[in-house]
Amino acid sequence: MKSDQIELIRYNDKGLVPVIVQHFYTGRVLMCAYANREAIEKTLNTGEMFFFSRSRQELWHKGSTSGNTMELVELQVDCDGDCLLARVKPMGPACHTGAESCFYRTIEGNSGGSVVFLEKLYRLICSRKKASPETSYTSRLFQQGVRRISQKIGEEGVETALALSSGGTLESISESADLIYHLLVGLAARDITLEEVVRELESRHGDPR
Repeated sequence: MKSDQIELIRYNDKGLVPVIVQHFYTGRVLMCAYANREAIEKTLNTGEMFFFSRSRQELWHKGSTSGNTMELVELQVDCDGDCLLARVKPMGPACHTGAESCFYRTIEGNSGGSVVFLEKLYRLICSRKKASPETSYTSRLFQQGVRRISQKIGEEGVETALALSSGGTLESISESADLIYHLLVGLAARDITLEEVVRELESRHGDPR
């Protein structure tokens, strides 16, 4: 945030402004907190998130005790100036309960179909590297090595192409899911993250916003 834009921030009568914290890569909302001007300045100067605790009435460095700090990637102010959006790289769970996000309890609705699931699936696939091949298909793939995984990606790619060319919608969806899964296994086998792939796509096409 540029210095002149800091002056656009409108604090409430207690000198605070709400800050929505979002994972810079997955887009998932991690938490909501409040900050005063000092917290914002500390955040900008250190590159890590600072807030103001309303219960303790003091400055709060996120992760100072737990180690789950948040590296600031981008700080934005909304059109009215009375709310901030902090896009961060979290160093651990955002919630004090150990959950990835403070928003883990659903009152209504279904989050199925979110692209955030790809990141969850990738992390699960990575965890299968140490699982028993007898109980996990993914572990068996890792045990067979990159060559076999690459072969499976090729096979699934052909099947997906055929489905898209002459198959029905459901078949195309199913084959595409198989392809994406095996591609994620291949990336995990080479220790390549989804974030690196997305950054490469961004570099080719500019800022997607």
